[in-house]
Formats: sequence, C-alpha cells, structure tokens
Amino acid sequence: MSRIIIALLISTALAQAASKPHIITFGKWTTVKWFASLDEIKPLDLKIRPLFIDGKLKEYTLGLPHEVTDRLFVVRRAFRFNDALPADKGPGPRWLWERGGWLLVDRAAGHISQIVLPEFDPYYSAASWFRDYAAYCGVSDDGEKSYLVVAQLGRRRPVLRQPVSKTIAQDEPDSACPAPDWQRQPVRVTFTDQERQSTYQVRGHAVDLIRPDDEDAGTN
Repeated sequence: MSRIIIALLISTALAQAASKPHIITFGKWTTVKWFASLDEIKPLDLKIRPLFIDGKLKEYTLGLPHEVTDRLFVVRRAFRFNDALPADKGPGPRWLWERGGWLLVDRAAGHISQIVLPEFDPYYSAASWFRDYAAYCGVSDDGEKSYLVVAQLGRRRPVLRQPVSKTIAQDEPDSACPAPDWQRQPVRVTFTDQERQSTYQVRGHAVDLIRPDDEDAGTN
C-alpha cells in the first residue's frame, strides 16, 4: 500500500512540474564591439541582451523578437567565439562577438531551437518576418550567387528561391539587399535589388510573381 501511495505522490509531483509555466525574460541591453569588416580593424557597435528561461541564461540576442503565435517567437542570436591563435600568449581565451542566425523560442515548453534558413548568411542577409514567414536575400556558400528567399517555419524547402544577379559589397554587412517589405490582404512581399523591385504574392506554400500588368489589371 505504501508503494502505491509513493508512486501516486511521484506521479503527481511530475505532473505538477510538467505543467509549471516557464518564465522567459530578456535582460538589459549592452553595447559590445563587433568586428564586422573583413579586415577586422574597425569595430562597430552591436546592441545585445541576454535571454533567460526560469532565471537561467540561455542565449544572447540582438534586435527585437517577432511573435509568431501566442506560444512561439523568433529572435536573432548573438554569440562569442574564441579568436585566440595557438601561438598567442596570455591568460584565457580571446573572445569576439558575432551575429548568428535565428532562434525559435517555445514559451510553453521553455525550449529554444536554432532555425535553419536556406542560404541565410549572418553577415550579408537581413531578414524580415511576417507571421511564420521569413523573407531575405540569401547567399550561396561560395558567395558567388544570391537569391530572393521566402522561408516558412517547419518546412525544409523554401517557399521562394529565386536566383538574382547582384554584386555583394564584400566589406558591408546586410549588403545582399535591404530587408524586404511585407503587406497583408493579400499577403505580398517586395524585394528591392538596387533600383529594381520585385513583388511576390504568398499563398500558403506557393508564391506568384506580381507583374506591373497584374497590378494595373487589379485596379480596373
């Protein structure tokens, strides 16, 4: 009988622990130095803040979060890496700050996962979020090609992956293209590539290019 009571008490405690809400908070903003240029000579100011879950530091983030649902939000990651060479002398590592990709945070589960955005480059790409879509200009691994990309959370293949010809400014961050502009009803996203603009209508897992003739026909 005592074993049954103990088992019931344990199961009750586990159930209460599982249902306990998680407390997710951001800390204060801090300005750090980011060596953005390829020569790593002129640092830029980067504003970051810590992300805590139940009072424990989990990640550092930059920029404002985007609310996807009342349970999920995305936020961009910042991290430090050790830049010390084997021949360097001195105590401890040589930490440098870097911009990372995007994180998906689940409030109910208290869980953080990294989002894989196809061709997203932490240095050159600037993402714009709407609902569960991310729009940005992606860059190939060799840096020779760029793409107009619309990715959707939960899908491996992008909704849009359109090759474009554009020379990336090698020493300038976010130079693939400016963050695209979204609109609703109907859901559309506009990419600006130098002096050219292209607008796509997003319907679930598909997109349609909106041509000027289509815009004129829609206004008649």
